[in-house]
Amino acid sequence: MAAALLWGLFSSAALFLGQLLAKPLGRSERAVGLMMGFGGGTLLAAVAYELIPEANIDDGWQIIVAALVGALTYYVGDRLVDKGGGEARVAVGTGRAEGGSGMAMFLGALLDGIPEAFILGLGLALGGSISLAFLAAIFVSNIPQGLAGTTSLQEAGTSGRRITVMWTLLTIACGVASLLGYLMAHHLDHVGTYASAFGGGAVLMMLADSMIPESYQHGGRLVGLLTVIGFLVAGVLTVLQ
Repeated sequence: MAAALLWGLFSSAALFLGQLLAKPLGRSERAVGLMMGFGGGTLLAAVAYELIPEANIDDGWQIIVAALVGALTYYVGDRLVDKGGGEARVAVGTGRAEGGSGMAMFLGALLDGIPEAFILGLGLALGGSISLAFLAAIFVSNIPQGLAGTTSLQEAGTSGRRITVMWTLLTIACGVASLLGYLMAHHLDHVGTYASAFGGGAVLMMLADSMIPESYQHGGRLVGLLTVIGFLVAGVLTVLQ
């Protein structure tokens, strides 16, 4: 149980690494875009190998429904966050964040992180060990999230101390989500498979809706190559494990 909490905290702690990189790299749209592309590739591998693998789809139409519900949940939540001022939470160096709401940006990052952390805890409970590929995918994807989010919040006038507090609260929330995933796996029949499909739909929606388009916008065509490399790295980790 303690391991689920610690791994959830660790995976989200990459946000602080992103915050540290904001000063040297935050104004470089290309650097952020390339990092987002690599992180997107690792998450695509996580969806394919960990969250919605072929074996799970064979379990029945409920898996497909769970994935669609996850995607719709993210879509609706993301639209609400955008209307609240968080649309520019991953914008870098464009000045678009000046009119945005810092709290909405925080909620948007939370919306991205909670499903991933929850599934991390579920996987630990059901598999007995942590999935290195999925952990790496979450950790790597959180670096550009923290970098771009920090830059956007700074452009919106948020102080460095407040940004640190926000990332700390988000990290704690993801740790708790991982712990809840671990605890729920022992009390609900088949929750692991359905929750993984739900999380996979949410993560895939996030990738298609924001992360991959933003990475191409900032990083250019080279992002495609890094996305494939990220996918292969996470895939190799899955096989080695």
